[in-house]
Amino acid sequence: MAHPVDVHVGKRVRHRRWMTGMTQQQLAEKVGIKFQQIQKYETGTNRISASRLWEIAEALKVSVAYFFEGLERGADGIPPGDDLLADREALELVRSYYAIPEHQRRQLFELARVLSDAA
Repeated sequence: MAHPVDVHVGKRVRHRRWMTGMTQQQLAEKVGIKFQQIQKYETGTNRISASRLWEIAEALKVSVAYFFEGLERGADGIPPGDDLLADREALELVRSYYAIPEHQRRQLFELARVLSDAA
């Protein structure tokens, strides 16, 4: 069974890869491995070594610490479950949001805030 930390880090790799629009194949080529290995990392089946995590972070243009963000221990010492970004629709919404020019993005954000207050 995969360790919860490996699963969390793998999910963060998948989320960041997806947010940047990169395929598993493209990420694999950037770090010099096969895409099947990326699949195993993203599911937490295989652990990512420190040096490989460093290479993945560089390829995805984030710090290594990014992959551990949101990782907190519960009372049992195990990290809590999925976050909002585990939802593919939510990820697509975030990607689309950041594709909008900043000025328009701020206006959209304010509209969403008003609509959520009215709901």
